[in-house]
Amino acid sequence: MKKGLLIVLGVVLLAGLWAGSVYNGLVSSSEAVPAAWSQVQTVLQRRYDLIPNLVNTVKGYAKHEKELLTEVTRLRSQWGEAKTPGQQMAAASGMESALSRLMVVVEQYPQLKANENFIRLMDELAGTENRISVERRSYNETVNAYNVTVRRFPTNLVAGLFGFKKAENYFAGEKEAQQAPKVQF
Repeated sequence: MKKGLLIVLGVVLLAGLWAGSVYNGLVSSSEAVPAAWSQVQTVLQRRYDLIPNLVNTVKGYAKHEKELLTEVTRLRSQWGEAKTPGQQMAAASGMESALSRLMVVVEQYPQLKANENFIRLMDELAGTENRISVERRSYNETVNAYNVTVRRFPTNLVAGLFGFKKAENYFAGEKEAQQAPKVQF
């Protein structure tokens, strides 16, 4: 009788230790998702801090491109007003599209491309875009790892018991980016 009780207590103790270990792993994984998102926000903020300088430099050369410059400024404001990761992702995607159109405008002004201030700003922006790409990938990998952990058996039993849910926000590219650009001479 005592031996059977000790075995049952041992099994319960081991199950409790396992569940505690799994719970702690889930907590760590779930906290990694917002931490990775904050890294994305940091580099996106760097981009948005560079944009006023870039816009002002281009304004001096391309006065008739006011509509595009206004749109870039408006999208920058949307980033500041965005509250949720989904809104921030949408604002970032819109900004990428506007910056692409701005680069087309820049191509039309060779003297602008030779401006030292513009060159420095473009180098900073290119570096920032690379950082954004790295942080987005890291964020998506973190979300994926968390989602796999939450859904994988037997961890999903503990996750369900303690209310851990699948993270829904993946940072995805625009649908237009999936088609190769057409180059015409």
